[in-house]
Amino acid sequence: MAEQSVIIASAHGLHARPASLFTQAASKSGVAVQIVKAGKSVNAASILGVISLGIEHNDEVTLTAEGDGAEVAIAELAALLATDHDAA
Repeated sequence: MAEQSVIIASAHGLHARPASLFTQAASKSGVAVQIVKAGKSVNAASILGVISLGIEHNDEVTLTAEGDGAEVAIAELAALLATDHDAA
């Protein structure tokens, strides 16, 4: 199992636009990825699931995945979350 924790960089957290970018990338990865915040885990490809976590700026989340390509998918998704998509 691949696992990586990451601090959310977007100034306004994972609101609609950055959450959409993240879930689309998770879906395209071809790997079943979970995102976990405060013990609650949801499918990283689910926009409603991700938004339901209420992820804010500087929150720590953990990404987990299993199978072929899991480590690459986790690294790419973690990089997305570590980028401030609200920067001007």
